[in-house]
Amino acid sequence: MKILFVINNFYIKGNGLSGSARRTVKALQEAGQEVRVLSAANPAPNGPQPDYVLKKFDMPLFQPLLTPQGISMAKKDPKLIEEAVRWADLVHLEEAFTLQFKTLNIAKRLGKPVTATYHYHPENVFSTMKMGRWHLPNRCMLLTYRFAVYNRCDMIQCPTENVKERLLRYRVNVPMRVISNGVIPDECLRPETPPADYFDENRPLKVICIGRLSDEKDQPTLFKAMKYSQFAKRIQLQFAGQGPTEKDLKRRGKKLVDEGVLTYMPEFGFYSHQELCQLMADADLCVHCATTEVEGLSVMEALQQGTVPVIATAKYSASAQFALDDRSTFPGRNPKALAQRIDYWLSLPEERWEMGKKYVESMKPYDIAAAYRRSFECSKKWQR
Repeated sequence: MKILFVINNFYIKGNGLSGSARRTVKALQEAGQEVRVLSAANPAPNGPQPDYVLKKFDMPLFQPLLTPQGISMAKKDPKLIEEAVRWADLVHLEEAFTLQFKTLNIAKRLGKPVTATYHYHPENVFSTMKMGRWHLPNRCMLLTYRFAVYNRCDMIQCPTENVKERLLRYRVNVPMRVISNGVIPDECLRPETPPADYFDENRPLKVICIGRLSDEKDQPTLFKAMKYSQFAKRIQLQFAGQGPTEKDLKRRGKKLVDEGVLTYMPEFGFYSHQELCQLMADADLCVHCATTEVEGLSVMEALQQGTVPVIATAKYSASAQFALDDRSTFPGRNPKALAQRIDYWLSLPEERWEMGKKYVESMKPYDIAAAYRRSFECSKKWQR
């Protein structure tokens, strides 16, 4: 089958959607499918390029807000889009923006089947503008998604049940399938037995927080929780990610050290995949405070490394589905509840280590190859 992936920027760094798309395309190609990509040019001059290269489009006024979120748009080129669509047996939309709207119109005119994946909640975009909790703009954007794109597709892939439930509430009325985007089946780097200093009561306790540094990820709740944790002076906070709130988070961390709440200055970094795997394997806990999350890939990758999670529950976040029991969840934006969960797990090192093994096993059904097979079987029925 000839499959066309339509995405605004296939190669942008620090964007989970682009990373997921690259992994999916690779899995499809390795399985023998012919896949081409319609996207803006790779900003790296010597890097690979999409099969159909569009020019980058900077949105007036809004681009400075979108860039820190890893969101980049492509200019619509009707002739190039039509060339790409004519080639394809199936057109797959990775977003619901203007590029996808134009591509969908051309695909409908040419009688080509179209599928889509829901990747962005409106809150992911509006949080950068401090409007993540404003009901009206978020509702209007989702209604636009529905009218312009989703209700005109032949099928929609929902990465989680949480996403499907939201689309149903907004009267998206085309067939939907809950299929995870999957994770690369990385080898668990955590040793079979605890390291020699694991039970040392004086060693730093590593608590890692992975993901973009932005409002909807709600990292400030983790800092607030430190004031209530009995282990705060032993905790070394590690933030793996980058984003628009980095300066504010560093300021919060320094203040807690200056006040004597924390002994160790929180660390911030943006790491390669292999480096991140090692950090997760070495961590005592992975804390995820996000209140808006379509799938929770960072949590899934941490669980592959045997890191016990503490995950926020929130209306528009699906990450809590990966918790094996309620000892690993807390109500979103509640620092006292988060501190209680952190203290519970840090006070039980033996149970925490054994629970980590169960989390490694829990991720095996999310192997990207298995996710690809389920997605491809669903999409085959739409080939005409």
